[in-house]
Amino acid sequence: MKKAFLAGMVAALVSGQAAAQSWVLTDAEQGVEQGNWQVSSEQLKLSGARFSLEQKVLHGGKQEGSKVLTLTSPDGLTIALSPSRGMDLLQVNGHGVRLGWDSPVNEVVNPAYINLESRNGLGWLEGFNEMMVRCGFEWTGHPVTKDGMIYTLHGKAGNTPASKVEVVVDDQAPHEIRIRGLLKENTFKKANLETWTELRYVPGSDSFTVHDVLTNHADYPHDYQIIYHSNFGTPILEKDARFIAPLKSVSPFNDYAKKGLEGWNTYSAPTKDFDEMVFNLVPKADSNGKTVAAVINSKGDKGAAIEFDTRQLPLLTLWKNTDTLKQGYVTGIEPGTNYAYPVTIEKEQGRVKQLQPGQSTEFVLTYSLLKDADAVQKVEARVKQIQGDERVAVDEKPIAVE
Repeated sequence: MKKAFLAGMVAALVSGQAAAQSWVLTDAEQGVEQGNWQVSSEQLKLSGARFSLEQKVLHGGKQEGSKVLTLTSPDGLTIALSPSRGMDLLQVNGHGVRLGWDSPVNEVVNPAYINLESRNGLGWLEGFNEMMVRCGFEWTGHPVTKDGMIYTLHGKAGNTPASKVEVVVDDQAPHEIRIRGLLKENTFKKANLETWTELRYVPGSDSFTVHDVLTNHADYPHDYQIIYHSNFGTPILEKDARFIAPLKSVSPFNDYAKKGLEGWNTYSAPTKDFDEMVFNLVPKADSNGKTVAAVINSKGDKGAAIEFDTRQLPLLTLWKNTDTLKQGYVTGIEPGTNYAYPVTIEKEQGRVKQLQPGQSTEFVLTYSLLKDADAVQKVEARVKQIQGDERVAVDEKPIAVE
């Protein structure tokens, strides 16, 4: 009876907000697992923009047992995320535009089939195909071995199945939908970090918000890092596509990136043997600490934008991987607390943050699909407004050497 109640509870008050209907799809503590599940605005008899939610359990290959939860709004966006893979976003589609990319990894790989320490700490790449993957939270960045411990590529959050998953739909218009997931990075003697992830979406909208709250439940202080690795390919990424953001400075990640510094904010067509180029950026924000970064196609009529708070995520990484289409033609816009150097370097240079016992911190990002020239122009205008007359400082020397 208790499981049935948790799975079907409705008309609940959620966090003091307006009356809402909610469903628990997963609860490790209570032994609840809904598996295949669906609900729609028609079933709920809600007016306004139509929507549906469906969770599927996948079968076959390395995706055996993985779950995909898809939110579909016919007048807005279709958003697919995976509770099995850190509540990360697989892809977003709307108005004939896709936010996401084509990875050689074409399954939603169950973390049970991934050894993060393989390939000298690069095992993370064996599941990497998301539109947005959380890199962190215990550490992030390139792999490194320190005092006998392998700090694997980009941490563990993206390969951590959610211990609890909830779906909440507001009863009152515009019927905001919230998909919440609890990620636990708990290791005896090492860490007790827990993150409540939340996707917020209003049906019919071209934007959605990611709101994460990270808490240190240990009795001791603990370091943390986070990079929101947000990835875009075709049809937005193409020859002469552009990256825009108001910036204080830009520098190459390494000596290889120095070769592309002159055209660091524009893209080439798919190019065989193009190794990845990474640039370290310091974003400029408005008086409220808010900023925006975007990638725009060559015609200026399609794009993707990310708004974030520099008081929470003070740094920005631009990843350019314009290799062949089959190899993975993709760019990453990556707001974070730090850059992608190994955690040892980030700590030496003072970019690793720390939570005290019981302390929490939050991260809020709003993603927008830019469906036409008007939407693109509005973002361009905001970038120009924040940038003002300040010139971007270009430093040809990498700030660190791996």
